Amino acid sequence: MVFAPDTEIALRTVVNLINTAANGREMLVTVADLDAFLETEGFSGSRTGDEAEVASVRELRARLTELWTADEDNAVAAVNSLLREANALPQLIKHDGWDWHLHATTREAPLAERMGTEAAMALADVIRGKEMDRMLVCAAADCNAVVLDLSRNRSKRYCDTGNCANRAHVAAYRARQTALP
Repeated sequence: MVFAPDTEIALRTVVNLINTAANGREMLVTVADLDAFLETEGFSGSRTGDEAEVASVRELRARLTELWTADEDNAVAAVNSLLREANALPQLIKHDGWDWHLHATTREAPLAERMGTEAAMALADVIRGKEMDRMLVCAAADCNAVVLDLSRNRSKRYCDTGNCANRAHVAAYRARQTALP
């Protein structure tokens, strides 16, 4: 399934947000860390720029992490909860060089609420499209980062946070070489 471009971008942002706490690393400690993350993701709108905002985004991250591996019924409940809490009202918006796309909160809404709503809208598309099997956890034994498989043949298994795929391929190669007579 091909998702709308804004849905794919929102899903990648969810993955990147969840992975800021993957493998025991905490990458959202300070306001500057959050600023850098939002800049990288191209996330705009109002900000308070304080520690409470960082804490609220980390709380959202925990909710999205749980949602990522949830079964369909629990994922639906989590998505609906995020949308309800934000009093989501979907509308078409054009801003910051983006063409028409959906927003369900105002640019003035609190950051974590806007991020949660955008994630929920994208995840609603995934659920409606029966594509939750594209939401994975890295196949490397020593990694708990999440993976979004948008490949046509559904073959992506390793995260983009490190070199998990490379390590797995090298290990498999070495195992094959060792097995040769």
